[in-house]
Amino acid sequence: MATATKKIQMVDLAGQYEKIKTEIDNAIASVLHSAAFINGPEVKSFQVELEKYLGVKHVIPCANGTDALQIAMMALGLKHGDEVITSNFTFVATAEVIGLLGLTPVLVDVYPGTFTLNIAAIEKAITPKTKAIVPVHLFGQCAEMEELMALAKKHHLYVIEDNAQAIGADYKYTDDKTVKAGTIGHFGTTSFFPSKNLGGYGDGGALFTNDDELAKKARSIANHGSTVQYYHDDIGVNSRLDSIQAAILRIKLRHLNEYCAARQKAAAYYDKAFANHPQIKIPERSKHSTHVFHQYTLVLHNVDRTKLREHLAAKGIPAMIYYPVPLHLQKAYKDARYKEGDFPVTEMLCASVLSLPIHTELDEETLKFITDSVLEFLK
Repeated sequence: MATATKKIQMVDLAGQYEKIKTEIDNAIASVLHSAAFINGPEVKSFQVELEKYLGVKHVIPCANGTDALQIAMMALGLKHGDEVITSNFTFVATAEVIGLLGLTPVLVDVYPGTFTLNIAAIEKAITPKTKAIVPVHLFGQCAEMEELMALAKKHHLYVIEDNAQAIGADYKYTDDKTVKAGTIGHFGTTSFFPSKNLGGYGDGGALFTNDDELAKKARSIANHGSTVQYYHDDIGVNSRLDSIQAAILRIKLRHLNEYCAARQKAAAYYDKAFANHPQIKIPERSKHSTHVFHQYTLVLHNVDRTKLREHLAAKGIPAMIYYPVPLHLQKAYKDARYKEGDFPVTEMLCASVLSLPIHTELDEETLKFITDSVLEFLK
């Protein structure tokens, strides 16, 4: 049986680090020498540089992507019992913060090709209690934001973009105006978890907004509800991006476009290898969004997914299922409103998706070995 010449990983953070080792080591050493570990100058510098990269007025750094979602909802003044519409096909954090704040999560189905929120399903789910929509830019491309924002405006709803997986992606409006993912809604949020396209070496997150008042509120909430030390105007949380992570992220932000390009190149290789295969559907691209491939996710047809994963594992190839269980069937989120069969697309995807390794360090030899191994199983 053929084997890989080097260990294959879903994300090769060590290999990526080796290429920027001197920059990273110097950045970390600079913070250690300054001893400005909390709210140091590196945090402010990263904030300003990310604002420039995204073309957004305000970036509010925080401790992680889940906190970013929570702070956004708190800053918007959402109240106990308010309904928040979001995707059923997403990582749990998207719905977790809704429940944590005593809000009511309203789950809707997604498009089978792009895996993003189905606009018609959103409209059907809106009630007088609906106050916000949280579109998820899943796996690296934007939801249909132009339609979604028009719908939100019609019904006077807030929009919080869950941009944890699509930082660096571009959204193109029908008039050809282009903006960065996460800068369209009232808030955008992201995570700097190490495996993300822009990832630190620990936890971290941020919110984005073009609204001055919302930015002021979010900054206060992230800092114990305070803008002046020991004076607290809001109920807040303690959620900070530490200086070492900010220093690392400043370096990696300078490489983000090349990281996105490397992922796109790997995805193009996968696309070509699997094109028109009757048992594989390659990721569909939105007409309005570039795709930065946080994940490269196939939809399998008439394939024993478990045995395929075992076949790949035997060759040293990891493959992951994002996500195996819809939110409405998770024990923590079971609700009398929903039952099995209510979300046919999400349930189909959970039963048939498979994500292959995708990262900045993949070379053609490794990609060929992975694709040949998948196709070998399907013969």
